[in-house]
Amino acid sequence: MDLTEKKCVPCEGGVAAMAQGQACSMLPQVPGWELAGNVLTRTFKFKNFLGSMAFVNRVAELAEAEAHHPDIHVSWNKVTLSLTTHAIGGLSENDFILAAKINDLL
Repeated sequence: MDLTEKKCVPCEGGVAAMAQGQACSMLPQVPGWELAGNVLTRTFKFKNFLGSMAFVNRVAELAEAEAHHPDIHVSWNKVTLSLTTHAIGGLSENDFILAAKINDLL
């Protein structure tokens, strides 16, 4: 099933984080994203600050709907998003689902 057709499932811990090999095998499903240890990250570039903020607001709405929230860093025309599942101290399928859905916002 396409990741964009899935829904994030609340994670309260008690499950293992995704193994590095599994995370690497899922990476092609989220073009533009990179693995940095146990974090999925991507930087988006926009025309200006207003474009960056409009994107951040769309991401915020999506994150609320999925109940899974990225760390967001804004620097004028750049937005860097970082995804990890804090409750398990690593990556889960939720991170990849949200990354795929964020890619669809562009």
